[in-house]
Amino acid sequence: MQSRQSLELRQHQQLALTPQLQQSIRFLQLSTHELEQEVAQALQDNPLLEREEEYDTDAGDAVVDHAQALEERWTVLGLSNRSSNNNADDEPQRPEAALMETLQEHLQEQLRLTRAQPRDCALVSLLIDELDENGYLPTSLDDILTFLPPELVVDPDELYAALRLLQSFDPPGVGARSLAECLCLQLNHLQALADTAALPHDVLALARRIAVDHLALLATGNLNRLRDALACDHELLLSAHALLLQLEPKPAKDWATSTADYITPDVLVRKMGGVWMVTVNPAIMPRLRINRVYESLLSTSPPAPAMQTQLQQAHGLIKSVNQRFVTIQRVMQAIVDRQKDFFEQGHSGLRPMQLRDIAQELELHESTISRATKQKYAQTPWGVIELKRFFSSALQTDDGQSTTASAVQVLIQKLVGQESGKKPLSDSQIAAQLADQGVVIARRTVAKYREAAGIEPAIIRKARAALEAR
Repeated sequence: MQSRQSLELRQHQQLALTPQLQQSIRFLQLSTHELEQEVAQALQDNPLLEREEEYDTDAGDAVVDHAQALEERWTVLGLSNRSSNNNADDEPQRPEAALMETLQEHLQEQLRLTRAQPRDCALVSLLIDELDENGYLPTSLDDILTFLPPELVVDPDELYAALRLLQSFDPPGVGARSLAECLCLQLNHLQALADTAALPHDVLALARRIAVDHLALLATGNLNRLRDALACDHELLLSAHALLLQLEPKPAKDWATSTADYITPDVLVRKMGGVWMVTVNPAIMPRLRINRVYESLLSTSPPAPAMQTQLQQAHGLIKSVNQRFVTIQRVMQAIVDRQKDFFEQGHSGLRPMQLRDIAQELELHESTISRATKQKYAQTPWGVIELKRFFSSALQTDDGQSTTASAVQVLIQKLVGQESGKKPLSDSQIAAQLADQGVVIARRTVAKYREAAGIEPAIIRKARAALEAR
């Protein structure tokens, strides 16, 4: 049987990103600290790139001496690169900050060891970038799907499968969307371990029931009420309680730094001439340029291919850094124009706003707005605030107006601050008082916003007040 060869033409669309565009997108997503690390590494690797304040020499002999020094630097770098390839022990040590593995790096390393397809790896990497400092996934899968370009055609089941793969990584509980899911993931991990095969099934099952349905009751510390709610044996409850105490509610705790984390704002919001204006914080803006001596030498003679590549990389990095700050400033100015009441009144004046509102106004994609607001901070009259906090969904009031979850949290904090310690307000009572002010929300929604504001349940507030009164 003979095989038949044929030619066939097929037409298809493929999204292609140039290296320059890929770098610009990546730089936009970086935090200020991560950007500074990228710039520092580029300055170390590329002799044609320098900070503006580093080398300010005059003409004449100083330029010649400077050129000789830079050529020696180029030679030393070239020799050190070759020697590092021959002997790994001679490789220069990286800065201490670069040696500290982040949670994202730890997860990416595990992802590289899997046999997942490139498309699945890309989705898992996207989820890894969305994790917060505790290892939770604060963004819903539906919201993540809206950020993705439509031409990628990502199915919800496909994204959920990527989440399940992420949740199988170390540390146990990573990628959880709630405390209950985090504890259940860790219980599943304990059940799968060989050395815990003798762990009674009924203890695991009861611990899972508590994690899913009775965490609020468990937090009160009243085990008698919890036993009645579960209709279980007291000894079995004690065993399940002890098992839950072994779990870690913050999976990424080991990756959290012990030092204080000081936030430097990316942009400054100030009122000038009666108008709120946004400016880039000059303290964090890298001032980069091409080395003038090398630039003059390359203009007089054809550069070697290696130096031509270094020159293109230096120009590309400078352009990407500048574009990053231009985009952040544009996005923040659009936010300020829409949230004037916030800057005048505080959190109570925050209006509903979504990513698509700013995206449509600036004619950018929602994913670009998401990258420009994640881990970016603004100095405002009300403190340093992450740009993502300005976005929230609308809640309707009785008078047909709308408010935001942040504004409702402020109202809840005021009500709790005015309550009696002996008779704290329950979630139902808070919901009733909010309804009197025109904000009608369910009791469970009140509980959600109360927890987000860091306010304990009424029974714990009452117990705490009683202990403080003694």
